[in-house]
Amino acid sequence: MPRFPFLSRLAAALAALSAAVVVHAAEGPDVARDIERLYRSGDTALAFQRLDQALVAQASNVKLRFLRGVMLSETRREAEAITVFERLTQDHPDLPEPYNNLAVLHAARGQLDRARELLEQALRYDPTYFAALENLGDVFVRLAQRAYEQAGSNPRAEPSLQRKLKLVRDFGAR
Repeated sequence: MPRFPFLSRLAAALAALSAAVVVHAAEGPDVARDIERLYRSGDTALAFQRLDQALVAQASNVKLRFLRGVMLSETRREAEAITVFERLTQDHPDLPEPYNNLAVLHAARGQLDRARELLEQALRYDPTYFAALENLGDVFVRLAQRAYEQAGSNPRAEPSLQRKLKLVRDFGAR
């Protein structure tokens, strides 16, 4: 994933959130941890089955719902993950983590302006949220690259523009 360096940090950010989101976990707080452990051990099908069962019993459990979005993201079921995270932002608009995860998914689709908006929303709720700050920086780099590429298509583009474009491309590749 060198083209999208912030995506490589998605798993770590998502895993951190599964430990951070504890609202509405009154019933069986260890359920999410057990399901995540099962999922991380490689038994994806059983983990999804247990998660679905737990969500039937605890449909409003934020931690379980978030974990579902994480698992969907990591299993390349992005459209479903987007739906999960969007519903979380509607039901709990003050939680920054679903905005961050939505932003990562939108950025991966090339929807950089939407990703920027979502990250800025996450930071309104938690200005110190490191993952969102870092992801916003990555989105800004890609937005800069896009702007430089558009400007570089002009035949009268200055040589300094080409240097900036090379710099931002090199930086983004890291």
